[in-house]
Amino acid sequence: MRLLGRGGMPREVGVLAVIAFVVALGFGIVAPAIPLFARAFGVGTTAVGLAVSAFAFFRFVSAFSGGTLVERFGERGVLTAGLLIVAVTTGLAGLAGSFPVFLGLRAAGGVGSAMFTVAALSLLLRVAPPSHRGRAAATWQGGFILGGIAGPAAGGLLAELSPRLPFFLYAGFLLVAGAVAVALLRSVPTARNPDEPPVHTGPDLDAGPVSLRAAFRSRAYIAALVANLGVGWVLFGVRNSLVPLYVTEELGRTVAWAGAGLLAGSLAQALGLLRSGRLVDGWGRRPSLVLGSTVATASIVILVLPPAIGAFLLSMALFGLAASLLASAPAALVGDISPARGGRVVAVFQMAADLGAIAGPLIAGWLTDVASFQVAFAVTAAVLGAGVVAALAVPRAGAPS
Repeated sequence: MRLLGRGGMPREVGVLAVIAFVVALGFGIVAPAIPLFARAFGVGTTAVGLAVSAFAFFRFVSAFSGGTLVERFGERGVLTAGLLIVAVTTGLAGLAGSFPVFLGLRAAGGVGSAMFTVAALSLLLRVAPPSHRGRAAATWQGGFILGGIAGPAAGGLLAELSPRLPFFLYAGFLLVAGAVAVALLRSVPTARNPDEPPVHTGPDLDAGPVSLRAAFRSRAYIAALVANLGVGWVLFGVRNSLVPLYVTEELGRTVAWAGAGLLAGSLAQALGLLRSGRLVDGWGRRPSLVLGSTVATASIVILVLPPAIGAFLLSMALFGLAASLLASAPAALVGDISPARGGRVVAVFQMAADLGAIAGPLIAGWLTDVASFQVAFAVTAAVLGAGVVAALAVPRAGAPS
């Protein structure tokens, strides 16, 4: 494949980053409207929570099937189909006249989201040569971060005008992203610099998708799964569900301080992504993963200490920096293990983060109810600490075996 762009990065990486930005921007716009729209049907708080979690749950349970589709039909077609499914179901959700219909459309959207995410990450890791996989993952994740920062602010204002309007805008953004995928992405062979030795050992994995059995024999793959579980647990789960309550109930501050902490974390992650990919590619996967997991664990341990607003802001910023490494190193390891079409190997990797995002808020919330915020954060730190242990078990030579 001909490499284009700055630093020899494949053109497809930039295209995928743009698609990620558009998708995250649209999701950020619709996120504040979901509970308001669900509430308009006259349902209770539990049903509102179900409307929020249905998307994530069906995204999780359908990810493995999405990986199978990628192996059979290719990344480009599955990615485009996934975006189209989410666009159609989101637009129809904005027209829903009853809560069951709205809930069903949200669930179907989760299936499309799984197809898109697995296909996009599989394509990203396949087109990027080993020397650029960390930077490719950081670039792609940067698109999500920037879109995620910009979207919610606009979404809150639009939801005030009409709770249906954000759904239509999100559907439009997804159609634009799908058009970009059709126009600018193409089927490509596995990218590998001919003068560069493979970074993995064992059987030749370029002939076709690597089996899950082979992947699970790799300590690097296990480390990537554990790290991604921790990222989902905190970044997509505990941080959004428990942190606002911790700020208002434990620290006695306003919700604005919670927003400031989340913004500090997002900005730190965005800044960290500028260098984390190069660090992963240059310094190595293992040391980058060890550093990222250690800093992430330490950042949550800070919240186990006596409550203080300064410590809270420091914790969020440190976790943001750690998350920039954890967005690059685990994905690069997965690409090293499965440099051919990723499929199910990538799907299980993504499922680890989704599992963390589903289980984290539930377990941490329950621990807060029966014990305290500090106990919940201690368990969260233990989950991240397991990532440190798994990272230390990765062979020092850098070979994912």
